[in-house]
Amino acid sequence: MRSSWSAATESSRGDGRDRCTPEDYLEAVLDLVEQIPAGRASTYGTLAEVLRERWGVGGPRQVGTVLARAGGAVPWWRVVNAAGRPPAHHREHALALLRAEGCPLSDDGAAQDPGARVVLSRALWWPPQDDIG
Repeated sequence: MRSSWSAATESSRGDGRDRCTPEDYLEAVLDLVEQIPAGRASTYGTLAEVLRERWGVGGPRQVGTVLARAGGAVPWWRVVNAAGRPPAHHREHALALLRAEGCPLSDDGAAQDPGARVVLSRALWWPPQDDIG
């Protein structure tokens, strides 16, 4: 039986898009995350939207799965949910890293508030158009 990961990342449509293997998708997610500059952040949904433009597959959960399984070597803390919150199980560490980089947070770095979030209106990063697909 094919895993939901494989089913979500392989395109069998004849829409002219490249076929995306799970390995292609993993590499594309990691490549995008590596491009997020210090002091900025992106969301799982933003990255998924960018990747959907190229591959026609995937979503925020698939981006999160890639980061959970293989994202240790990239700045994973710069990817947050739509509310600007880092992953719950790494929240304190991620917030400390984001603060150190000068990323705008809801507590403005003045307090070590574990409930702080990234102020996406000031920090959201999108890749340059020529880097998309």
